[in-house]
Amino acid sequence: MKGPGKTLILHGWGGSDHPHWQAWLAGELAKDYGTVSFPLIQHPHFPHINRWKKEVLAHLDDFGPDTVVCHSLANTLWFHLCQEKLAPHIKNLVLVSPPRSNCTIETLRSFFPAPLPKTLNADKAILVVSDNDPYLTTDEAWQMQETLGIPMKVIEKGGHINAESGYGPWPWILQYLNKGEICPTK
Repeated sequence: MKGPGKTLILHGWGGSDHPHWQAWLAGELAKDYGTVSFPLIQHPHFPHINRWKKEVLAHLDDFGPDTVVCHSLANTLWFHLCQEKLAPHIKNLVLVSPPRSNCTIETLRSFFPAPLPKTLNADKAILVVSDNDPYLTTDEAWQMQETLGIPMKVIEKGGHINAESGYGPWPWILQYLNKGEICPTK
């Protein structure tokens, strides 16, 4: 299969509309006649784990993705789905900027603590983090990578890898999805 196949893009807390890289990625994949789903999950500014689980499980069932791309809180949601044996098996999983597993932000309390699952239900997965993410230290990222047992790409000074830290167009993610290899570009 060339490219990422059917790709489901899952946003984090607050959504990932334009100019966020996830919105850009959805457009780029669609330009090449890729099959992409980029749903707005209910109440993105006031998320609740039970609502998000129910809605994302319906998207997973209806869409049947080959690839899932998570940003921020969507990673935590994926960890819960895997831990509870609810996540379907997929070919590719990209985990970008997950928060620490014991995040204490009051609005997000229903998602935490979030134990890391024994399996991510994916043939291939990668963790993409920044060395100055306010929601996950570099040490926490390395511990997460070791526990999950997957490759990790660390971006220098990438913040939370979102629009606020300059990630609108992000060629690396598109190259990675299309080729399935870690490219040296930002």
